[in-house]
Formats: sequence, C-alpha cells, structure tokens
Amino acid sequence: MSQTLVSPAGGPPQKERARRAPIASLRDWRRYVIYIGFVAVYALFAVLLHDDGFTTGTNLLNIFRQTAMISVMAVAVTYVIAAAEIDLSVGAVAGLSSVFAAMAIAQWGLVAGIATGIATGLVVGAINGGLVAVARIPSFLVTLGMMGVATGVAMWVTASAPQPVINDTFNALFGGGSLGPVPSLLLWVLAIAAVGAVVLNKTRFGRQVLATGGNPTAAEYTGIDTRRIRFLVLMGSALAASLAGMLYAGRLESGRYQWGDGDELSVIAAVILGGTSLFGGRGSVVGAVFGSLLIGVINNGLVLAGLDVSQQKIIRGLIIIVAVALARRK
Repeated sequence: MSQTLVSPAGGPPQKERARRAPIASLRDWRRYVIYIGFVAVYALFAVLLHDDGFTTGTNLLNIFRQTAMISVMAVAVTYVIAAAEIDLSVGAVAGLSSVFAAMAIAQWGLVAGIATGIATGLVVGAINGGLVAVARIPSFLVTLGMMGVATGVAMWVTASAPQPVINDTFNALFGGGSLGPVPSLLLWVLAIAAVGAVVLNKTRFGRQVLATGGNPTAAEYTGIDTRRIRFLVLMGSALAASLAGMLYAGRLESGRYQWGDGDELSVIAAVILGGTSLFGGRGSVVGAVFGSLLIGVINNGLVLAGLDVSQQKIIRGLIIIVAVALARRK
C-alpha cells in the first residue's frame, strides 16, 4: 500500500510540494519579465536602428528625459494600484500644475511658483482621497471626473494659451539643467525611485499598502486603517503628478494644459508591466521605472523607424493590452 510522505514540520506532502515547484518557478520567472523584455526590446532596436543613431549616448539621454515624468508618476501610482485603487487623473494634474506654477512664477517668483505647483497636488490629492476614502466613491469614477475637471480648469485660466517660464533657476532645477553630464531629470527619477522603493519594501506603511490591496477585510482586522491608506496613496499620486507637471514646465520652459495629456495610460501600463498586480497586494517601484523606460525605448524606436503618429498609437495601445494580460492574480 502506498504512503503519502509528510514533512517533519507538518507541511504539505512531498508529492504536493513537487507538483507546486514548477508553478512557483514560473511565477518567479514572471517577476523578471519586465527586465527580460527591456533587454530584448533594446537589443532589437539596437540592431535594426544602429545606423539611425539609436545607441548613441545623446539618444539614450533623450529617452531618459522623455520618460522621466512618466517614471516619477509611475512610482506613486505603484502605491495606488498596489492598494487596489486607480488614478486616471495624473496626466491632467500634471498639466494643471505646470500651468499654475508658470503663472505663479510670472507673478511672484521662483518660490511662489514651486509652492503653487506643490499646492496643486495637495488640493487635488485631498479631494480624490477624501471622496474615495470617506465618501467611498470608487477611485475609477473619482479620478476620471478629476481628469476632466483639471484639464478644464487649466484651459479656462489660460484661455488655452501656453504660459512661458522665463526663470532660469526653475528651468535648470526642474528639467532643463544637469549635474555634470547627468541631466537633472535623471537625478529626480533616481531620488524618487529610491525613496519609493525603500518605503514600499522596508517600512510599515509599505506593508500596510500591500495588505490593504491584498485583503482589505483582513487588513482592517489587524488594525490597519484602510481608509487612511487609500487617502494617502491618492494624495501621493497627485503630488507626484504635480511634480511631473513642474518637470514638464522646466524642461519645455512653459506651462500648458496639454502637458501630461494621455500620460495616465502610459503610467498605468508601466506600473503593470513592472510587476504590480492590477488586483492589488503586490507592487514593484523599480519594475515600474523599468516599465516606463521600456515604453520610452519603444516610442523612441518607433519614431526613428519612421512610423507615423497613428501607427505609434496602435503600438502603445497593444502595450497596454499586454500589460493588462500580464496582470493576472498570482
């Protein structure tokens, strides 16, 4: 008569553990799919577009500059999605922040401009977070509505006209300057990604975010204030969007409501591609940054390959579909 062997610690039978091992290996492999994909896509474009300057240092820095704002927002949206929420307003908030910061700089100077940009994120974040955490309105609906409100306000206060930023210090600090050969945009991304990764992986708040997204009922039973967590992640998302707006304004030396238009889709795709579960409970800040870089490499390669705007939109749409397909619950 056959026997089922049980581990001395009372764990699952050996046959059961052996059956689960290939599944666990597959899941471990999927954790690194973004890095594998990044290397594969970069290598493909490097071969196909070598003569078009794809691998030059100048082009690589351009990719970092073009994706910096997406990366900054992706770090914060990682927390939002890991908490099983969504923020569709980040692109519009970036545009609104760029406009308000530019107008404040023109009227009152550098410090007022920076403070106004940050205040934009605080106000929007408080509204989004309050409606989701206190009024219990789904974040999808709240942030979808805020996307329209933010864009409309930015268009209204500027009459849809660009607002120039002529303060050299602001432009150098937020996007236009560099520290030696390193662009300031890259320094912003590295700093924010480092802080975001440490907080998510090494702090009590990060564990609470993951617990809230993984099982909110169980999280509440363990004493986690899930309403507070939802409020804070949406606040952080809006603040990151306002910083991205100021980076847009500094790099492009103007504030416009169009800055950030459509970025919410790229940000969400970057976060999901980076390993954050669309269902909550799992997140990777470093993966989100690599996801944004992957999207930037693809966009840059498509431009150098001569594809028109319509074809680029098709490819980006397919990327989002792939991102959602990879977001299966573990």
